Amino acid sequence: MKASRIAVVGALAGTAVLALSAPALAHVTVQPEGTAAKGGYAVVGFKVPNERDDASTTKLEVNFPTDHPLASVMPQPVPGWTAKVTKSKLDKPLEMHGEQITEAVTKVTWTADGKGIEPGYFQKFPVSVGALPEDTDQLVFKAIQTYSNKDVVRWIEVPQEGQEEPESPAPVLQLSAAEGDGHGASDAKAGDDTEAAAQNTAADSSADSSDSTDTTARVLGVVGIVVGAAGVAYGVLAGRRRGTGASA
Repeated sequence: MKASRIAVVGALAGTAVLALSAPALAHVTVQPEGTAAKGGYAVVGFKVPNERDDASTTKLEVNFPTDHPLASVMPQPVPGWTAKVTKSKLDKPLEMHGEQITEAVTKVTWTADGKGIEPGYFQKFPVSVGALPEDTDQLVFKAIQTYSNKDVVRWIEVPQEGQEEPESPAPVLQLSAAEGDGHGASDAKAGDDTEAAAQNTAADSSADSSDSTDTTARVLGVVGIVVGAAGVAYGVLAGRRRGTGASA
């Protein structure tokens, strides 16, 4: 009986843990593909799980930060979805590649062409963004998720450091330290890869040359042994013939 009670208590505790952790797993989040360095460009993906058992996600609206506007925002095509980019005038123009930018993307809306994100599935929505600001450590993207049954979930609460995570947290992109000038970092990496490839090629050539030299040495060594053995045999045979002649 005691063992049965312990089993029941354990099962209830496990169910409670799953119930408490499930909402945390259903948040709309944003993560970079690689790094999101200050001053550079990055591809970020908005991950949208379906938290309903009886409805599909048919629409996602992501609001881009207006306190740190991004001059370049380009969504990647997602099969089964249509993306709409909304731009707005900036209170303070941005400078990008020597040009004044007077408007920036403030919202991207994805609408499902078919069933959308069905129960038990999730979808990623990749976006190329830049140049990332250099005067902040994070960017907050407030998102609105709409379901086929007209339910709307607003992921707009900004997490505060040192406090518990809010019930409906907004996606937050953490920025890493600056890497060169963004584009230059990629070029430098490409140059490093090219130099490394050249060094590897030289090393391979050197190794091939060394292997060839070793093989030649082995062949010459074997030939020398054969010739030496033949000479010894010839000498012995010649000695026997001379000995036979002297006896006669």
